[in-house]
Formats: sequence, structure tokens, C-alpha cells
Amino acid sequence: MYLRCCILAFGLASSLVHGAPTSGNHYEVQKRFVLGGPGGWDYLTVDSKMHRLMISRSDRVLVMDLRDGRLVATIPDTQGIHGIALAPALGEGFTSNGRANSVTVFDLVTLETKATIDVEGRNPDALLYDPASRHLYAFNGASEDISVIDPQGRRVIANIPAGGKPEFAATDAAGRIFYNIQDKSQLGVIDSSTNSRIATWDLPNCEAPTGLALDSAHHRLFSVCGNGLLVVTDAASGRHVAERPIGNGPDAATFDQKRRLVFSSNGKDGTLTVIHEDDPDHFRVVATVPTEKSARTMALDPRTHRIYLVAAEFGMAPEPTDAEPHPRPPVLDNTFTVLVVGG
Repeated sequence: MYLRCCILAFGLASSLVHGAPTSGNHYEVQKRFVLGGPGGWDYLTVDSKMHRLMISRSDRVLVMDLRDGRLVATIPDTQGIHGIALAPALGEGFTSNGRANSVTVFDLVTLETKATIDVEGRNPDALLYDPASRHLYAFNGASEDISVIDPQGRRVIANIPAGGKPEFAATDAAGRIFYNIQDKSQLGVIDSSTNSRIATWDLPNCEAPTGLALDSAHHRLFSVCGNGLLVVTDAASGRHVAERPIGNGPDAATFDQKRRLVFSSNGKDGTLTVIHEDDPDHFRVVATVPTEKSARTMALDPRTHRIYLVAAEFGMAPEPTDAEPHPRPPVLDNTFTVLVVGG
């Protein structure tokens, strides 16, 4: 009896220590900060040390204070910006500028622009700093290749064929870089010591993969797919591990290492799917959090475990022209909003 009581007590204590942080059903939108302004958006990045959220916004970076939602700065002249990467060891941040085919270098403290680097590829999209090699990787969507940049020398040092249209990327910080290949439903693997693609893995049942996250401790990759699935892949072997349902219109994925939670931001139906990693081979959906339609990209603050998304309302799209055959609808005034999700 005493032993059973001790076991029960231990189990209760364990659930209090481990269960609460992983119970994704407690997540909800806690705050909204209206920033307003024109233009679309893409990647979001959190700088926990400086308490900043960085938002790619058409031709600039909006920098918001995480503590009060105040817009503290704008980094200008980033034409067609997609990705934002941070290199704290260098004291620098970087943006991928799709229309300019360049990377902007800025100071992480002052936020002042320091340099511009031509990527030698077309439409750089995802952008990744790899601590193992101390190199920057720009994933070029139009030219279907990857520019490897020496950020200290301010130059491209290698070019890697991507094998298709590259999307989001992740690094294990130990010599391997992974990226989704959107038009082939595949994952590419790069050896950052040789700057070569060393593997290409199929993503079964995954259509048009975009967002990618990594559990580096358990070697698991999480790809969000356009057909409403999250696919889990073994990062060591490429083995298909599992798949779980998510919402419609996913774009980004992120993983909270401490809470062992995977998140998918789903812009079409305005939801955030929360999936718990029970163990490296078993996953379960624990929550579907209402957000807002168009909230398709996100960033995690690992210090506070909060998720940041952005959303807006749109007007009517303008008539197509030869120069703009597929014009996008404009963002309505005073509707561009940062959503803060916590639990």
C-alpha cells in the first residue's frame, strides 16, 4: 500500500512538473497589438535577448518590443523581403530580399544597416544562419539553388543546387541543414562542412511542404503540408515516422523543445494546431487554437514559450496587368495585427 501510494504521489508530482507545460489545450490568444501600415508579410523572427519581434513587411522590417507591443524601429530598403536570420555570435542579423536578389546585414543592437550582399541567385526566400559553419544560407526560390554566404567576408562562397523549389529550412547546429522542397514533396539535406547536398528524402502523403521545424534532441523533422497534414521524418535516416492532421493553409512550423510541442500556423482557416510529442515515434493533436484568417506565419519565443503570429484584413484585388498578372489584394488600413498566443 505504501509503495503504491508513493508511486501515485510520484506520478502526480511528475504530471505537475511535466504535464502542465505540455498541455497544449491551455493555449489561447492572450494579446493583440495593432501595428497597421501597408504591405504583405512573410517570416517572423524572435530575438529573445533583446525582447524583439522582427516582422518581414514587403520592403522593410518592423521591429516590435515583445513586452508592450511598441514599434521600436523599422529597418528600411529590404525590397521583397522574405526571411530574417539572426547570428548572435556575430552581433548581426540578416534579411533575404527577394526582389533585389540580395541579403541585408544589420546590427542586432542598433538595428542599423551595415552592408548588402548580392546572393547570385534569384528570389532568395528562406534564410538560415548555421552556427556550426558560421555561414549564412539563402534558399533561392526562382533559381532553385542555395547561396552559401560568408557573412564576415560579405560574399557568396558556394552555390548548391536545391533539386527543386526550396522552402523553410532548419539546422541541427552540428553540421546538417534540412529544407523542404515544395514542388517535389521532398526534404533536402546539406552537409555544411562541404556545402553539398548529401541526401534527398521523399515526404509520403505530403503535398507542397512549406514550414519545417526540428527536434534536435530526438532527431525529428516536422514538415507542414498543403493537404492538411504534418509529416514527421527521422532526421538521421529519412525514415517516415508519423503524420498528423493540421488546419488548412499551413505555412510555418515551430517546435518548443522544452515543452515538446509542435505548432502549425494555418492561415486559411485561422487556427494554430498544437501537437504533443509523447515520444520520438508517437504524436497527438492536443489543441486547435482559434487565431485569425491569414495568420499563416509565426515565431516562438523559447524563453516565454509564447507564439507570435500576424494577420490582417484585405480589400479587393486590383485588375490584372501585363506587369502584374496576379495582383494581390491590399491590406486594409489599421488591420495589420500581431497575435500573442500563450498557455
